[in-house]
Amino acid sequence: MGVTTYTQELSCPINAARMFKALMIDSNKLIPQLLPQFIKSVDLIQGDGGAGSIEQVNFTEATHYRLVKHRIDELDKENLVCKYTMIEGDALGEKLEYISYEVKFEDGGDGGSVCKMTSNYHTVGEFEIKEEEIKAGKEKAVGIYKVVEAYLLENPNAYA
Repeated sequence: MGVTTYTQELSCPINAARMFKALMIDSNKLIPQLLPQFIKSVDLIQGDGGAGSIEQVNFTEATHYRLVKHRIDELDKENLVCKYTMIEGDALGEKLEYISYEVKFEDGGDGGSVCKMTSNYHTVGEFEIKEEEIKAGKEKAVGIYKVVEAYLLENPNAYA
């Protein structure tokens, strides 16, 4: 099994705590509401939403995927860190065993924040994943992030 790691940072005018609450704590409700054309639902299928829980993301017919399952490995509300693993679903295809993620929000000054994301792609066998194969997934993640950011800018009392 090979592992390919990608990191990225996104700056945002929204404070770290609000972004964390919207994207990590309440995403199962907020994301389907903001992106109903792509996300049908996010269902908690095991646990209470904390570490050890499993969420299933169900996509609409407008996407290439049917579903993915994420296991929450760590949810640190005090330090604004979430670690989770994509353990099942169409997005893994035949080349990936699983993908582990770490998302950390930090204050960025001027009331904004910085989101630091690390993705570890664990491949089946010795397959090497290329950056262009990851690019579409990264762009979708950034797209969701920007939609949530826009929602919070338009709704200053949400998650305050």
